[in-house]
This record gives sequence, structure tokens and C-alpha cells, in this order.
Amino acid sequence: MIKQGLMDNLDFQEKSFDVIWSEGAIYNIGFEKGLLEWKKYLKDNGYIVVSEISWLTDNRPKEIEEYWANAYPEIDTIDTKLSIIEKCGYDLISHSVLPESCWMDHYYRPMLLRTNHFLKKYKYEEKAKEFIKMGMDEIEIYEKYKEYYSYVFYIAKKV
Repeated sequence: MIKQGLMDNLDFQEKSFDVIWSEGAIYNIGFEKGLLEWKKYLKDNGYIVVSEISWLTDNRPKEIEEYWANAYPEIDTIDTKLSIIEKCGYDLISHSVLPESCWMDHYYRPMLLRTNHFLKKYKYEEKAKEFIKMGMDEIEIYEKYKEYYSYVFYIAKKV
């Protein structure tokens, strides 16, 4: 069964899932909001698994701070994300930082390989070019500042 809907207005019965998995998507409604909204859909002792962009260090260069303040203002440290998980009524089971290979080998390089096809498909329109430029800028930022941030998988149990 495939359902389409808004992440903050789901059409499911409460306590209907053992696990909710959100990979690279909770940012659409916000980390804390997602944890709170989705909790009601988990069965007692159910699990939530989410990946969330997180700071790996407490101090960062101004350029990367400004980039992420514009791109995703909810980026925060792992410790802050762990506190939010607890505040939302979950017990942390585990968390792990995604390695560089996830970014480069499984996201950026495949994206780069499809760049020309994408531009051709959209007839090299200005908006398509702008979209590609945003992607290229993001890759450049990542390559320059990857030691300061990454996606982190958080696994928690509803209490």
C-alpha cells in the first residue's frame, strides 16, 4: 500500500506501527516536531529511527555556520539532538554518524553523474541551472567542512 500525505498530518491510526523510519526527511517538519507528532503512531515500546544533519563539533568556522543557518536553521549538536529525543519521551538506543562514503559515494557522485541528463531534460532552463549550482555549492561546502557536520542516525524507543 502506498499513501501520500503531509508528514505533519498523517492519516494513520494511533499506535499502529512498531517502527517509524525517516531517512533524510524529518527536517521537512522539524526534528522535535516530527518526534512529537509521530510518537502517537508508535505502539507502546515502538521505535523511531531518523537521520538528521548534526554538528560534530562545538566550534565551527563562520562560513559553515552561516551556510547551515540559511539552509537548515535547526542543525544542532549531537548532544542537543539527544536531549530533544529524551524531552520528547524516548529512550535513546543508539546513534551513529554516517561516514563520508555515504555522502560522496551514495549521494554526491550519483548526483553529479545525472547532472547533464537533468539539464537536458529541463532544456537548460535557468531554474534547472540554479538548482544544479546549489548542488555544486553544497558539494564544495561538504568537501571543505565535512569534519564539522554529518547526518547522524538516531534510534530511540517510545517510553
